[in-house]
Formats: sequence, C-alpha cells, structure tokens
Amino acid sequence: MADPKGFLKYLREGPRRRPTEIRVLDWKELYEPFPEDKLQVQGARCMDCGVPFCQGHSGCPVINLIPEWNDLVHRGRWKEALKALQTTNNFPEFTGRLCPAPCESACVLGINSDPVSIRVIEWNIIDKGFDEGWVQPVMPVRSTGKTVAVIGSGPAGLAAAQQLTRVGHSVTVYEKADRVGGLLRYGIPDFKMEKWVIDRRLEQMEVEGVQFRTNVHVGVDLEVQQLCRQYDAVCLTLGAERARELPVPGRELKGIHPAMDYLTQQNKINAGDSLDEEPIAAKGKRVVIIGGGDTGSDCLGTAHRQDCLEAHQFELLPEPPPSRADSTPWPSWPMQLRTSHAHEEGCDRQWSVSTTKFTGHNGSVTKLHATRVHIENGTVQPIPGTEFEMDVDLVLLAMGFTGPTQDGLLAQMGIRYTDRGSVAVDGNFMTNVDGIFAAGDTKLGASLIVWAIAEGRKVASAIDTYLRAGKSLAASHS
Repeated sequence: MADPKGFLKYLREGPRRRPTEIRVLDWKELYEPFPEDKLQVQGARCMDCGVPFCQGHSGCPVINLIPEWNDLVHRGRWKEALKALQTTNNFPEFTGRLCPAPCESACVLGINSDPVSIRVIEWNIIDKGFDEGWVQPVMPVRSTGKTVAVIGSGPAGLAAAQQLTRVGHSVTVYEKADRVGGLLRYGIPDFKMEKWVIDRRLEQMEVEGVQFRTNVHVGVDLEVQQLCRQYDAVCLTLGAERARELPVPGRELKGIHPAMDYLTQQNKINAGDSLDEEPIAAKGKRVVIIGGGDTGSDCLGTAHRQDCLEAHQFELLPEPPPSRADSTPWPSWPMQLRTSHAHEEGCDRQWSVSTTKFTGHNGSVTKLHATRVHIENGTVQPIPGTEFEMDVDLVLLAMGFTGPTQDGLLAQMGIRYTDRGSVAVDGNFMTNVDGIFAAGDTKLGASLIVWAIAEGRKVASAIDTYLRAGKSLAASHS
C-alpha cells in the first residue's frame, strides 16, 4: 500500500448531500461533487489488512478488486484503477450510486473504526473513466454464430447480454416496457440515479452488438414456441415483480397503490411521457407508506418532491438498534437503524405497527386503522389497547416482493419453482427446460443490484459453456 498508516492518519469522508430545502425542489441526484484530492485521501485509508473481507462472500458478490483500485486512486493512477474496476463489474456506475455497500460493512477497518468509503471511490472511478473517454466498447474477436435471447433488461439481463456479446454470441434483449433498464429505469427515482447514466451505458452496449427490442412482452406479443425456434438459448432475467399484498378490509378503496405503480409513473413523467392512467399524486395529501425498506424510502423522497402535506412510514418489525446488533457481527451485513436521505427531508417513522383496515368516503380512502404489535415466538402479535386510526389521503404499499410473476411466459414454458416461488435452476443456472436459463431476482427473489450483476455474469458463463458444447434450444424445437 502507498500509505500503510493512512487509516490511522485520515478520517472517513464522503460527498455531502445537497441541502434538503433545495433538493426537494427538483429531481436531480442527491450528492454534491467530491474533490479528487479528497478521493485520493480516502483511498489511502484502505489498510494492508491481509485478507480483504470487502471482496469476499460477505462483502462484494462480484468480487471487486477493492484494495487494488483504492490504492491506485490514492496514487492518482485513475486509468489503471478503471481497468481493475471493469475487470469484475459491468456497471459500477449503477452499484456506486445505488448499492447499500455490503463491502463497507465487511471492511476490516470497520471492526473498530469507520470503514473505507469504497462506494464513493467506485462511483468516481467509473464517472472519471467516462468523462476522460477511457470507457470504450469491447468488441468480440469473432462471431460464434450462436443466438441468445435475454428476457428482461434489468441489471442481471444487461450484464448477461454484455458478457455474451463480448465473447461473440448474437444477443437480443427483450423488454416489455418502452425503455430499457427494468427497475433501474422505472423503479429507481431520478434523485438517486438520473437516467442518462443508463443511456450512456446502453450506447456502449449497442456499439458492441447487443440488440434491444422494447415494447415486446414475450409470451403475449411474441409466442414462446417462436422464441425457442429462433434462439439457441434463452436467459430469463424477469425480476421479482410480484409485490407483497396487504389483504385487509378496505384495500379496494381508491388512493391505495403498490409502490412500484407510484414510482414508475413519476419516472415516466420525468422522462416526458404521457400517462394512460390518472397520475398518483401526493401534492397536498397526507401520505402513509407501509414498509420500511429502500422502496419505502424511494416513495417518501418522491412524495416530498410532489409537495405532500405530511408523510408517515410504518414498519411491522421493531425499531433496529442505532449501531450493529450483536446478532449480526462483523463481517455480516449489520442489523441497525438506517436513516436515508428521504428521512432527512421529513417523516414520522413508526415501528411495530400493523395495519388492520382502511375506511373511506365516496369510494376513496380517508382513514387507516392499525395496532401496535410485538414479536412472540417468531410471530407478530397485536398488543391489546394500542389500536389507533389516522386520517390519510394516499397509501403506498412498499412491503417487498415475493418473486417473479408465474403466469404468462413462465407458465407457457413449463418452468418449475422453488419453495419460495423463485425459478428453480441447477448448478449451471439452467431451468428444468433444456436451453432455458434464469438468473438475478428471477432466481434469487428480490435482492441487491450488485447481486443481479454478479448473477448476470455467472449465467452468461454458463450459457457460453452450453453453446460451445454444441447444444441448442432452437435445434430441439426445429
């Protein structure tokens, strides 16, 4: 390491978020620029720890060469740092902005101090690479003559498509929406990642040879049998779109919406699209978000920018401790209280709350009814006498996802599932149907972007091995 005592000399630092009163007035990204000299100092904090847990299983799923590019940034060797970064991660501009950074929770320095600012360094390496023109298309040396269809254009699908194209296969990505990107495009608010970041990468992929077909819902607009006859392999990266529901009385009232419907609409509006349905608007309304995770936070930030009257967020589980819980020791991902940018902007957060019903007037929700709960023998139990009600105008359901949608395409293919409702695969990412593979949230259930990219890279390797062995889905359907 360039400075073996850097972790003793320098404190952790990162970019500041734009002032709350300013950032809620627009949809621009949250952070102010972070000077290059400060990034080099942060790189110096990466200690010569011997075993870098940051890039192990409990840290980074794509096995980023974190100590290497931290050191290179500290030395000012940015182009070499970019080369090391791109060796393992197709889309560091996505993970750098959006990943919760399990690498940092596994940082050895984090045992008794603040971990290295890994995510911010990663983000700035790739953005500097684009700004300097160092990020260039990687063209295949030769064509294999094999064809692959990738269904779904989220991070897993894009990673698989890019890897397969670079080794010479002809890849077509099918997306049912009107733009490529999956939840990166429509589930992530612009204030966390502006969409030019996606478009910049897609331009590179198109030059490399990836073909994108939007507004094609495979299984509806394109028959499964036709797909299988046309391609030598199919990769299912459909995400985990089946949202967890709240089956309580009054759920049918107007003004109660799944989180993704709400977030997708606003992203379309920001892109200049017209909506086919009435917008879900929080302006001047009393908003309750049910669910305490990242999606709930995204809804909260969106509601603030729509100028809501007030915002509340309910979580079924108890409030986490302020620092790492004893149940999640280093280097595991810590159970602890996290306050997001959206919470800084204002929110009444409540834990151990279970919604029991909704009531309304003229078909629209006006009240939420709930009770306090506690965990007993692993089950959620109401606490008698703690029932309460609250006036509401808009309720957003952000309680997570239960897996991929099983009707339509997957049903037509005859795909089998795990006990958790995800697509079942063997050790080579292949489903029970020869030549059809699955990866990402379709296989794992809802997970992190960095896991999706890792899955996309692995399934691409498995598909490449399958095709180079002379096997073909199309041949079996001809």
